[in-house]
Amino acid sequence: MTQLASSYDPKSFETALYDAWEKAGHFKPSGKGEPYTILLPPPNVTGTLHMGHAFQQTLMDALVRYHRMRGYDTLWQVGTDHAGIATEMVVSRNLALAGQGETRDSLGRDGFIEKVWEWKAQSGDTIERQMRRLGTSSDWSRSTFTMDPQPSEAVIEAFVRWHEQGLIYRGQRLVNWDPVLKTAISDLEVESVEEDGFLWSISYPLADGSGTLTVATTRPETMLGDTAVMVHPDDERYAHLIGKKVKLPLTDREIPVIADDYVDREFGTGVVKVTPAHDFNDYQVGLRHNLPMINLFTPDAAINDNAPEKYRGLDRYDARKVILAELEDLGILVETKAHKLQVPRGDRTQQVIEPYLTDQWFVKMDVLAKRGLELVENGSIQFVPANWINTYRHWMENIQDWCISRQLWWGHRIPAWFDDAGNCYVGRDEAEARAKNNLAADLALHQDSDVLETWFSSQLWPFSTLGWPNEQAMAERGFERYLPSAVLVTGFDIIFFWVARMIMATDSFTGKIPFKDIYMTGLIRDAQGQKMSKSKGNVLDPLDIIDGISIEDLVAKRTTGLMKPKDAPKIEKATRREFPDGIIAHGADALRFTIAALATHGRDIKFDMNRAEGYKNFCNKLWNASRFTLMNTEGSTFTGVPQPRTDAERWILARLAAVSAEAQTHFANYRFDLLAQCLYEFAWNEFCDWFLELTKPALNGADAEDANSTRHTLLYVLEALLRLLHPLIPFVTEQLWGQVAPRLGITDDTISQRPYPTAEEFAGDFARAESDVEWLKSMVNALRRVRSELNVPPSKLVPLLLQGGNDDDRARMTRFTASLSFLLKLERIEWLANGSDTPPAATAIVGDLTLLVPLEGLVDLGAERARLDKEIARVESEKEKSGTKLAKFTDKVPAAVVEQERVRLVEWTAQLDGLRSQRAKL
Repeated sequence: MTQLASSYDPKSFETALYDAWEKAGHFKPSGKGEPYTILLPPPNVTGTLHMGHAFQQTLMDALVRYHRMRGYDTLWQVGTDHAGIATEMVVSRNLALAGQGETRDSLGRDGFIEKVWEWKAQSGDTIERQMRRLGTSSDWSRSTFTMDPQPSEAVIEAFVRWHEQGLIYRGQRLVNWDPVLKTAISDLEVESVEEDGFLWSISYPLADGSGTLTVATTRPETMLGDTAVMVHPDDERYAHLIGKKVKLPLTDREIPVIADDYVDREFGTGVVKVTPAHDFNDYQVGLRHNLPMINLFTPDAAINDNAPEKYRGLDRYDARKVILAELEDLGILVETKAHKLQVPRGDRTQQVIEPYLTDQWFVKMDVLAKRGLELVENGSIQFVPANWINTYRHWMENIQDWCISRQLWWGHRIPAWFDDAGNCYVGRDEAEARAKNNLAADLALHQDSDVLETWFSSQLWPFSTLGWPNEQAMAERGFERYLPSAVLVTGFDIIFFWVARMIMATDSFTGKIPFKDIYMTGLIRDAQGQKMSKSKGNVLDPLDIIDGISIEDLVAKRTTGLMKPKDAPKIEKATRREFPDGIIAHGADALRFTIAALATHGRDIKFDMNRAEGYKNFCNKLWNASRFTLMNTEGSTFTGVPQPRTDAERWILARLAAVSAEAQTHFANYRFDLLAQCLYEFAWNEFCDWFLELTKPALNGADAEDANSTRHTLLYVLEALLRLLHPLIPFVTEQLWGQVAPRLGITDDTISQRPYPTAEEFAGDFARAESDVEWLKSMVNALRRVRSELNVPPSKLVPLLLQGGNDDDRARMTRFTASLSFLLKLERIEWLANGSDTPPAATAIVGDLTLLVPLEGLVDLGAERARLDKEIARVESEKEKSGTKLAKFTDKVPAAVVEQERVRLVEWTAQLDGLRSQRAKL
């Protein structure tokens, strides 16, 4: 290592250090010790590192580094997800931008898939490169892509096994349908957005001519698919109509009046239309009442041939306009009123999602869910925080069958083949499908064009990455050793879509649990608590925080490619206001420490850039403290544990033991916020501020043995502190440790291979030293406060008079006279008899001891009295003005204004009390 630079500059060493770590193989499992495995939730191969990734990966990396230092055989299994929908969209957009006239459809399935693989080879590892910049210490040689041959084999095996067990079936069900992508999508990919809409009331005539029923709807175009109208069974207004029929307007059909307690009698007229093929709640009603299910839409949400001929081919919203106009002409559009409604939009296309009746593949979930719930209820798997078990339990007890098919090309093709008659045959390949079903060799088969949704392959992640089902691969990758993993670190938003499914699938296919703990993190939001999103223009790129970005580039990044380009000026204005000079480079360590400090057990985590700036200062403080230590131990080399000679040494070793024990507790409880807090306070306050200050009397004193012992302890405690901090801030600790370690005779290549500090490592009977040094700190604080209040220059010597106190105070004063004189620039220390007269002096109290600093010679008493009198008069005037204002306020004055004035009055009063106290001393 070269000589430590004079200033902290993370850019000068972070990347080089990471390259050295990876090249040396420090991130690979050691094969020794107890296994400790963490699974990385696989980010999309299309993606880039965002704050959610940075947050979770920092915590995972801290756990991995901590356990690696504790001697565990650590495996951090990483990889990326093929992200079917997202990847198809990216590649399709790239084709359009290329301007060669190629599209997804013009290329055909094989040609398009070839383009996807080309794109993946060129840019698919972007996020892994960015993860390295964050400091992710994972075994990159084992990185897995969900479309690699091994996980692809696992996907096929899992599908066939569940199909053979009767758990996978094909059927017609209602699904979320994106009319732009023309595929089913999961609930996770649907955003419910409150929007302004309308509620239309329509009169449906009774078939017998005896009257009408008025129904209300927000989607009048779906009335063409109504198969009933519905009332509550206990609604006396309509009891006599149950079982009758109404004429469905604009069609030649009659539909029944049914009763179901799903109806809210207080909403609208208490009568609702039932469209089972276009509403999830209506679908359940249709199943209960055996109603026909009429699908009205084509895959791109145009009206299909199940509607009257004049509407066919119209886009759903064009059809709405035509239908409303006809209803009005017929005089049966009773009312139109504004209405707030929750609109389901696809998170990729932002298009309104349609409930759509279509043939799909499903997994039966009841038996799997029962077992998945049992594994958590019996404590085999534990949630952290524990309250998340309630969310998990609720979903598992109300689970629906899982739609696993997607109408895409990019993904794992469903291993099912159809003949021309529509019969379906499942196998690991076509040959097996034929053999299992004794099919003739000349029978034409075509493979299902659908692919499996991404979550199907992701649920296999805990064991597909360890070689399952290939026995040779399982042996090579350590299936028996590394499954189950120790902990899954993930966001609460995917408990259902990934966490629960991994539990069920791992148990079903391997008989094991996937992980022992599930640490649920909150979601990163901006400083105002708003969700970070591109549309809001408040996204923070963790790499911009690490390496910095100009305001021009930041604005361009936030306003390019907006779904609504008209929002760009507003976003630019907000960005320039928040970051007028751009974002300065903070380095990876500062970001990582910020994340740890924010990692409470709450649901939402507000990211404040000021915190990152503060923790950059913390890294700088650590750097300067290390420089102080290195400068004061130049030419010194020590081995073994220090044998402390001074109270300051004994005190810091006691504090080091305590903070080491505390750190281990916080790691065990996944309390990264408390971990960061205790390490920050020890490093900044106790080591950098107090201990370095308390070493100066010994380092500058005449006792050579005290000085040498202090040097040893300085290096020893700093080396241990760097180890304590390493899991959170690996770069700066490695850089500093490389300078400190040789002076302690340590020959390891890296701090990451040093043991994590334990309390036993620094054990000693230092209780007396702790209490004595705490007394010394109180004395120093009290006298420094006096000097500050009197504006005494730091270099000026002052006398100290002591009065009162007890035997311990006198003994401590004798022992710490040299330290106090050095630290406080004392001219002399003199004890006064109790009750004796004292000169005009500034006073402070420490326990039973009174500290007096004579004022004569320190300040011009007359001038100081005059200054204080003038200031007291000014503050009295301001206090009076504030009190008068409050007395005159009426009920019409805003509460915020009143509260602001009350705060001012309190502040003026506090200032006045302080000034009068100072004046009294004079």
